[in-house]
Amino acid sequence: MDSYSKLLELVNTSGCFAPANHMYVTELRPDHSAVGVLEVQPSSLNPMGIVHGGALVTLADTVAGCAAHGLGGQYVTLSSNLNFLAPAQKGEVRCAAEVRKAGRTIVVC
Repeated sequence: MDSYSKLLELVNTSGCFAPANHMYVTELRPDHSAVGVLEVQPSSLNPMGIVHGGALVTLADTVAGCAAHGLGGQYVTLSSNLNFLAPAQKGEVRCAAEVRKAGRTIVVC
């Protein structure tokens, strides 16, 4: 089993935070990019009936972390910023991340 398959299995394992919240990494690519989805559930929504911002940030963080992992190291999030352009209410929310800059100790996705 290659490292991409191992990571997909690990991050999508039942009992981990992301899949417990209906988030799954669907693709890991050799170009250090990744794709994931949030399967919107009633528990994903805020009181206004749109997907909770925290769920979107979690999806982005998970997918970006998997993209960075493709470089071979272990990384944690230093900071995160997300601009919400339109509300999501049902179906799937898709997220794509790519490594934009890789330094010795910091990776930007």
